[in-house]
Amino acid sequence: MMQRFDPDPCIKCNICVTACPVAAVTDLFAGPKYAGPQSERFRGGEQPVPDLSVDYCSGCRACNLACPSGGNIAEMNARARYEMVQAGKIPWRLRLRNNLIARTELLGALAQPIAALSNALLSNPFMRRIIEITLGIAAKAYFPPFTRQRFSKWWRKSHPPLSSSGTKPVRQVAFFHGCATEFYEPRVGQAAVYVLEALGFEVLVPPQNCCGLPLLSNGEFDAARKLHENNVNSLVEYARQGIPIVGTSTSCTLTIKEEAPDLLEMHDPDTSLVARMTYDINEFLLTLPEFADLPFGPLPVTLPYHQPCQYKAHHLGSPAVEVLAHIPELEIIESTATCCGIAGTYGYKAEKYEIAQAIGEPLFEFVKSVDAPVSVCDSETCRWQITNGTGLPGVHPIELIAASLGWKAESTVPIFEMSPRAEAEQPPA
Repeated sequence: MMQRFDPDPCIKCNICVTACPVAAVTDLFAGPKYAGPQSERFRGGEQPVPDLSVDYCSGCRACNLACPSGGNIAEMNARARYEMVQAGKIPWRLRLRNNLIARTELLGALAQPIAALSNALLSNPFMRRIIEITLGIAAKAYFPPFTRQRFSKWWRKSHPPLSSSGTKPVRQVAFFHGCATEFYEPRVGQAAVYVLEALGFEVLVPPQNCCGLPLLSNGEFDAARKLHENNVNSLVEYARQGIPIVGTSTSCTLTIKEEAPDLLEMHDPDTSLVARMTYDINEFLLTLPEFADLPFGPLPVTLPYHQPCQYKAHHLGSPAVEVLAHIPELEIIESTATCCGIAGTYGYKAEKYEIAQAIGEPLFEFVKSVDAPVSVCDSETCRWQITNGTGLPGVHPIELIAASLGWKAESTVPIFEMSPRAEAEQPPA
């Protein structure tokens, strides 16, 4: 169980407000110094549910990183949002919208099989306006196109089960692909598989569902609990065998490691074991001495890189930058922007869209100043937000590593035209 935070140090400190990207661009959010301690009150007895202003917290965790007293202010606000949901304080129309955009797995399962139609409808300005008016989903937000083939389908076609007589590889890794790779960007998962197999791993893809972070962020803890329990029950079988669980979404891996166990107060042995055995892909690569010995080819280009807020919350430093440093002739320029503004589903909400864009503006200007063909970011929603603000496509760092090793994605992203091994075997369609 999470320990309660003593708000007394907040009396003379204002660091979190200075660090808060939301408070810097709008008066609708009073800032972490007010929202955090106010949110903490309801845990101390018969206190009133916090007012709706706490819903303007994006959950970016900048306040947590800045707090010298170690206050988990983002956790307080997330719990306050849950209390508001339970008390019926969220207007029904907004709660309906929040539940819709937070159930990414359901949306993908419904829309991806008819990807051409779904993409046509979501790219139509009139339809977008109707969606905003009826559901409160911002018409100007970036809707990533659904892929024509799910990652899991590609996986089954390209990696048939090994025969019982086959020799079992010495090393195995369990890949948690997440919803974005499954329904929108299968190339990210394909790149991860390519690199892991180049290192001699047998890649396993366990049964899995959404990590639950979108539901947690919208105060729907009960629904998120079911998803997390399902994932733990599946992943623990691998963790017990000492098989690392590796993901390409920094949000998914942080949720499995920390967010879900803490917010849902799930600290049983199975949940804790799965959390300990879960790695972000770049974090995992840096644990392997042999990674540095891979035959990296040159990528002669300068690219902007933005580290997502969720990645900073891993407290790992800059693993992506360290990993990309192995690629010859690739120059990475790191962003100093605090946040892109999207915060998962936050920037897709009509009433918060302009706030998200204002937060992201310094990052957009930085990315455009580099004059690169693509931007680089570890988080899918951050990549989409940068695309929305700059017009540039975004890639995951693992895609650059794979391209350097000869992998060519079936993609229109221009960086893959620079792969040093144009004749490399293509991933099966």
